Amino acid sequence: MIYEITIIFLLILLLLSLYYNYKFGITIIKMEDAIEISLDKLDDRYERIQKVLNIPLFYDSPQVRQVLEDIRESRDSILYVANQLARIEDGKKEED
Repeated sequence: MIYEITIIFLLILLLLSLYYNYKFGITIIKMEDAIEISLDKLDDRYERIQKVLNIPLFYDSPQVRQVLEDIRESRDSILYVANQLARIEDGKKEED
C-alpha cells in the first residue's frame, strides 16, 4: 500500500516536471529565435548608420554636428548590444 502511494506520488511529480521542462524549453527556443532576428536587424541598422556616417559633412552647423555625434553614439550602442547578444549565443554553443 505505501509503495503504491509513493509510486503514484512520484509519477505525479514526474509528470509535473515534464510539463514544466517542456514549457521552459519552448520558451528558450522562442527567445533564441527572437535574439537571432534581433541580431539580424541590428546588423542591418548598423550598416545603414555606417553608410550615413561615411558621407562627408558639408554643413558646419553645431546642431548638425550634434546630430552626427548622436548617430555615432547610437551606432556604438547598437554594436555593443549586438556584441553582447552574440557573446551570449557563443557561450551557449560552447556549453553544448
